[in-house]
Amino acid sequence: MDRKMQEIGDKVQQNIRLSKEDGIYLYQSNDLLAIGEMARTRKLEKTGRYVYFNVNRHINLTNICVSRCKFCAFGVDEDGTGGPYVMSPDEAFEFGAEAVDYGITEFHVVSALHPTKPFDYYIEVIRRLHDTYPHIHIQAFTAVEIFYFAQISGLSVREVLTILKEVGLGSMPGGGAEVFNDDIRRELCPRKAMSEDWLEVHRSAHELGIKTNCTMLYGHVESIEDRINHFIRLRELEDQAPGFQSFIPLPFLPENTKLSHVRRTSAIDDLKTMAIARLMLDNIDHIKAFWIMLGIPLAQIALEFGADDLDGTIVEERIMHSAGAQTEKGIDKTSIIELIRESGYTPVERDTLYNIIEIF
Repeated sequence: MDRKMQEIGDKVQQNIRLSKEDGIYLYQSNDLLAIGEMARTRKLEKTGRYVYFNVNRHINLTNICVSRCKFCAFGVDEDGTGGPYVMSPDEAFEFGAEAVDYGITEFHVVSALHPTKPFDYYIEVIRRLHDTYPHIHIQAFTAVEIFYFAQISGLSVREVLTILKEVGLGSMPGGGAEVFNDDIRRELCPRKAMSEDWLEVHRSAHELGIKTNCTMLYGHVESIEDRINHFIRLRELEDQAPGFQSFIPLPFLPENTKLSHVRRTSAIDDLKTMAIARLMLDNIDHIKAFWIMLGIPLAQIALEFGADDLDGTIVEERIMHSAGAQTEKGIDKTSIIELIRESGYTPVERDTLYNIIEIF
């Protein structure tokens, strides 16, 4: 191990925050095992041998979207090809209700930026689910959606969040962060929230007592420096207004997107990103290996590189599969427990807020 890597290792051992230069150095290093070992040590300090999962149902309300980001294979035009659909509040309710007998503890509701649906439509979806199943947590709407709801309703972000919280919103997912470089956002997703907008939505949510997750989409046109800057901005927001529960690194899936010429990230890059996220984000408790995007074998290996959460059973996922995800659309609880055990860790079923339901 070289001198600089040793210095970084010492910092990790002493719980000294890593700098931007440290992060860039780790990305440039080929010593994947040393990076993984540091991240694993940090994970064991944070959550021991536990690896978390939850039993959830994803409800993707519509794929009709005004944003039409270049890296998205899910969104379509209202009158275009690609099977445009939109669920009515009744249909969204039925789709959620049919999964209740699976023992789900979370409805995970995300949507596209629909051109004509009013804010009341989204309120109705959340209210119906919450009123009938008050014991099931609702994690709903990315910061990009919340920002859009403010635009279409004439309300402030804080007012939008307050109304949704009153009708049953429990927490927010971390999607839409992409990468915090507005030149890249203007190139790839100019019609949706910019970096500061995303961060401000999460700041407001945290101030209102709404826990959130955070993400980074990597492996498209961003630089290593962009990735490290992204980590630092998440870390700074968590210092100022705590509320992030977990970070989920999302490798870009190019199939069926306007960036289909981009090569998919390598397993090395995925594991390195997982580990560096664990090391840089010292104030966020959980790092999630999202098996839907990574695939199950790599998600299992990621548990040795700092990840302590595999997300959930999902039941049916649509967004990542539109971009060519080759994984199952959902797996059962028994399978996820077995995957964690096989990896040498202790499976822990959690609820959305990381309260332990059962240790297996």
